[in-house]
Amino acid sequence: MIKFKITMSAIVALSVLGACNKQNTDETVIEKPEVTITDGMMTPEVLEAFGRISEATPSPDGTKIIFTLTYEDIQLNKGNSEIYIMDADGKDMKRLTKTSASEGNLQWIENGKKIAFLRYDKETETTQIFSINADGSGEKRLSDEKNGIECFKISPDGKRVVFASAIDDFNKNDEELFKDLPKTTGRVIDDLGYKHWDEWVTKIPHPFVADFDGEVKNAKDIMADEPFECPMRPFGGAESFAWSPDGSKLVYVSRKYKGSEYVFSTDSNIYLYDIESGKTEQLTGEGFPGYDTDPAFSPDGNTLAWLSMPTAKYESDKKRLMVMDIKSRETRDLTENWDYWPEQIAWAKDGASIWFTGYYQGVSPVFTIDVKTCAIDTVANGQYDYVGVSPVADNAAVAMRHSMREPNEIFLVKKGDNEAKQLTSVNKELLAQLKLGDVKKVTVPTTDGGQMTCWEILPPDFDPNKKYPAILYCQGGPQQAVSQFWSYRWNFMIMAAHGYVIIAPNRHGVPGFGTAWNRQISGDYGGQNMQDYYAATDYIKSRPYVDADHVGAIGASYGGFSVYWLAGHNDGRYAALVAHAGIFNVEAQYLETEEMWFADFDLGGPFWDKDNATAQRTYANSPHRFVNNWTAPMLITVGELDYRILASQGMQAFNAAKMHGLEAEMLVFPDENHWVLKPQNAILWQRTFFRFLDKYLKQPATDK
Repeated sequence: MIKFKITMSAIVALSVLGACNKQNTDETVIEKPEVTITDGMMTPEVLEAFGRISEATPSPDGTKIIFTLTYEDIQLNKGNSEIYIMDADGKDMKRLTKTSASEGNLQWIENGKKIAFLRYDKETETTQIFSINADGSGEKRLSDEKNGIECFKISPDGKRVVFASAIDDFNKNDEELFKDLPKTTGRVIDDLGYKHWDEWVTKIPHPFVADFDGEVKNAKDIMADEPFECPMRPFGGAESFAWSPDGSKLVYVSRKYKGSEYVFSTDSNIYLYDIESGKTEQLTGEGFPGYDTDPAFSPDGNTLAWLSMPTAKYESDKKRLMVMDIKSRETRDLTENWDYWPEQIAWAKDGASIWFTGYYQGVSPVFTIDVKTCAIDTVANGQYDYVGVSPVADNAAVAMRHSMREPNEIFLVKKGDNEAKQLTSVNKELLAQLKLGDVKKVTVPTTDGGQMTCWEILPPDFDPNKKYPAILYCQGGPQQAVSQFWSYRWNFMIMAAHGYVIIAPNRHGVPGFGTAWNRQISGDYGGQNMQDYYAATDYIKSRPYVDADHVGAIGASYGGFSVYWLAGHNDGRYAALVAHAGIFNVEAQYLETEEMWFADFDLGGPFWDKDNATAQRTYANSPHRFVNNWTAPMLITVGELDYRILASQGMQAFNAAKMHGLEAEMLVFPDENHWVLKPQNAILWQRTFFRFLDKYLKQPATDK
């Protein structure tokens, strides 16, 4: 539902390229910001000053790496990404672009001589493909598509390009109604799927294949007359396409449904398009009722790999790593006997194995799997999350790595080498000035006899002989790992810097602990996972350095649901609560959200199905039913462009709190969606967050 599974580097790329599609009249080039740090204190302004690395992309010969680096400008209230290049060993890092518009969707072309990328074009007022030489010279615009380009991928032989561009939605209103009303703003709607994530659906993306000889020519819509989107909104991109090595075939991903069928289905499929004949063949169908995504051809072109979910409507299902013999169409599940799953895949140079990252016991290591034997090896592990793995040799790959103590940097990982080699250190100077809290992994027993992995984060300069207020972090998703993530919203280092001990549990429902643990939460909202939160809370309250009378609970999305639910079942555990974009009224959520497959599966079905015991249990546990038990002060934050969980959910909760005479505040952002992305809004959110928590939780650290 919430798609928190998307990586932070992807969020950076999406937010930057999303801005590319809007006219940018500001000519200011954003540089690395100067920030004042006092006594090593992490502040909202310091958090916004970090450089954000994304899209680490090695050259075809493995000797160079390009990437984007994004900095935020608080006064301009926006971020901007630029392209950088360095040697494969991390030396000789250079900035290649210096513009007021962001670059992204990086791709090497002409065998590593040039770099292609997307950028907003002031002349056409659209996003187009550009190229530069590998030394940054010779910039050229390569495309001139009327509706702009959302993402692209050039074929390995360099002769063609596939790109996504918006076409008018097929759900057009009757022109007779509007012909003499040029200023009307009304929309006539006769089917579901009319809005998605943060926008009204008036256009959909289609894949176009074009000739490429240094310029994009003769573009053809390969899904012409089909009222379906490709890539899939809201987060699909170039990973939806894969070229065969010889450039003769293209595979793409599409969920070919519309309206009511679309909003109740996760059944995307893999399609094979033949360049010469122009014919399309569906490769997945029967036996593949869920998401099929991330296709990738083997280096010899004989095998296709992709990620596949086996259950219809269940968007958080195990992702099977499938391979298909292109000639025979025979398929195999390489991860059938592994109770975890990949999040992102890439073929090894020799085609004998596939590299991937995936959640495993609270972290995200780098793995390889042998295509023949299905043997899985761990290449890089530790208390980190690796993302965006790209092989540079049979035994080596480049990946980005972050932790709760440090944002993305680029690393080289090698089979048989226990230590990853750090290639970038763009935030080294900033981190060196900060006092950071320690992070330790702890295990807490659960009421069903299980063992729950939690992260405990301590304040900087921690003194075990003092008492500190504490915070329970409730994860969203709800099926999203509490891994070693670095967040620009729910950042544990800034919380610790403000004097809080944090407990972040991997409660039932999160990936990385097997399919049964992950799936348990579906149909059990307000059930076992809430008992897990109690267990984590009781653990942290029992620590001798925690002030047990000053513990709060915080969370977003399903984490916001959790906060609302805990508010109604408090039993004196929590002295203050913060909910962002949370579900308050589950019955309303079933009808209000736009990806209805999620609500239908995870809630158990519609609330009017009185014979459905699972659904009725879910709705009986809706937080709005327990408002009479609310006692703790509450801060509620919402974005009015959030169509996943409407802002009205938070407004209902705020109104209920005030009607019951509780101390409550609400922070509303008219221009934010499910996330708070604009720099000044982000700072206001952090300031409000800490002002509220400090008021009700913070006591000066005292001797025992």
